[in-house]
Amino acid sequence: MYDLIIIGAGPAGITAAVYAARKRMNILVISEDIGGQAAWSGDIENYTGYQFISGPELAVKFEEHMRKYEIKLCERERAREVNKQGNIIEIKTNKNSYFAKSLIIASGKRSRELKVPGEKEFKNKGLTYCATCDGPLFSGRDIAIIGGGNSALDAAIQLIKIAKQVYIINIKSELAGDQVMREKIMSAGNVTVFNNSQVTAITGDNFVKALKFNKDGQEQIIAVQGIFVEIGLIPNSELASSIDRNDKGEIKVNSRNETNIPGIFAAGDVTDVPEKQIIIAAGEGSKAALSAFRYLAKNKF
Repeated sequence: MYDLIIIGAGPAGITAAVYAARKRMNILVISEDIGGQAAWSGDIENYTGYQFISGPELAVKFEEHMRKYEIKLCERERAREVNKQGNIIEIKTNKNSYFAKSLIIASGKRSRELKVPGEKEFKNKGLTYCATCDGPLFSGRDIAIIGGGNSALDAAIQLIKIAKQVYIINIKSELAGDQVMREKIMSAGNVTVFNNSQVTAITGDNFVKALKFNKDGQEQIIAVQGIFVEIGLIPNSELASSIDRNDKGEIKVNSRNETNIPGIFAAGDVTDVPEKQIIIAAGEGSKAALSAFRYLAKNKF
């Protein structure tokens, strides 16, 4: 029986774990990986205290901080179900069941899929969802980025330094995202943007060879050796079937990170808190841990 279980080890989960450990709470962290989306990010220039740091470097700093405390960590486990009976919360994973007096869900989000012919066949065969992880594999090649928001722009900024030619396939009429990022991309000499364009298929043999898309009613085909899908994220909230969520699947929380079920808190990108940023997720994680501590202090078990 743990005082607190934390699901997720991204910025929100790790920060929650550090705060809980400093309160001498008996905690367990369950996560498939460490670092979350921070580990996938490229150059980070807006995290306070670091004028410049890469996503993987920041994720390592987070992990180092967490491991300074005696925190039990179950890695490579996926939480599948959350149930509460009386004052006790049960968390079922793909490997085991765990019990706690309180819970923080900080499971983050995952990449949204295109759901077009060829996507499943060419996953990890030229098609990827992480420019930071896989970008260097496409040095000197022609690649396509699907999307037009900040995630897509971040991928493009990384890849224009690596790839020979970068195509951006954007379903909207113009690129979204931060102005400074758009300016960096448009000033690059090896970027072509296709707006009003929707991907219809991915083709190849053993690896990706081409991308088909519809632009203004006309089908077009471009030869590429790599495709990076950056069309948004889906909250990993399926395990929270008994917890209130919004129409996007995000867990609803109040200013204290409380859900509709007492003793169950949520933090980070899996929640309906606006603006999905690393620094915001970390702050929400600290708030959730402090709220869990107060909940335990006020209740008998």
